[in-house]
Amino acid sequence: MSDQPFALLVAGPTASGKSALALALAEQLGGTVINADSMQVYDGLRVLTARPSPEEEARAPHRLYGVHPPGQAASVAWWRERALEEMAAARLPILCGGTGLYFRSLTQGLTEVPPVPPEAREEARAFLAEHGPAALHARLAAEDPDTATRLRPSDSQRLARAWEVWRGTGRGLAAWQREPGTGPAERDGVPWRFAAIRLDPPREVLRAAIGVRWAGMMTAGAVEEVRALLAQGLDPDLPAMRAHGVPEISAALRGEMSLEEAGRRACLAIGQYTKRQATWFRHQPLADVSATHTIHARVTGLEQFSESDWAQIIAFIDRHR
Repeated sequence: MSDQPFALLVAGPTASGKSALALALAEQLGGTVINADSMQVYDGLRVLTARPSPEEEARAPHRLYGVHPPGQAASVAWWRERALEEMAAARLPILCGGTGLYFRSLTQGLTEVPPVPPEAREEARAFLAEHGPAALHARLAAEDPDTATRLRPSDSQRLARAWEVWRGTGRGLAAWQREPGTGPAERDGVPWRFAAIRLDPPREVLRAAIGVRWAGMMTAGAVEEVRALLAQGLDPDLPAMRAHGVPEISAALRGEMSLEEAGRRACLAIGQYTKRQATWFRHQPLADVSATHTIHARVTGLEQFSESDWAQIIAFIDRHR
């Protein structure tokens, strides 16, 4: 066994069953599940972000779920600092989520983007205010298609950031993010070792799971959750207000569409997002190839694994600890 600290990464697209797998592993191995999903960090979004239930959280330690106020944007740097604190306190950290940049910040470090001149930032905000996010997305696509393909045309905050980086540095944000980071995360001056379990279910399985999950969310109080967020008068451009389902249900509450249409649009957006997630995880290694175990199925619980399949997963983890 190496003297380097070890952490396990459980990653994959939305609705692939990451939380179920992480919980099963934490129960069997005495691990702590640490959230690595950029939406599940926000308070007030338990239902719509499919956070583990209170009953699930009671079965094994869970950290960094619902800890950030929705009225403030949570940065990658903020998450990384908090995650490292939780990792240092855990016997076996199990980082679970679908946000690739969170994982990358641990395994490769943070990429330093040069400071952006104020005029570039002001230009981005002014264009956005006058023409809207779709027009800014089109403008970005013409100049920096590499970054534009990673962003939704409605994601005004990230579009503005991408444009100001392009204008202020002469390079796209995606190009900067490919630069080597500050180095792998460390504990007491020693770099962490990582192994990864990547979930990669078939597309049709994910599509079906998204529909079932949405129906469950509506029954579990998704509309009430959005209504409570809207009552806070938050800026609609905040990340928490752009979580999947929030814009669509908000529009339904304003009378702009039916809840059925909101669900259709939300499920379509989630499906498109899972496709981008899966592509990212296939092309951005979470750990060394030899330290990555891929499961081509959606995880619904421990009972779906045969005894030999589960033993193989545990053996993979033990081999790298």
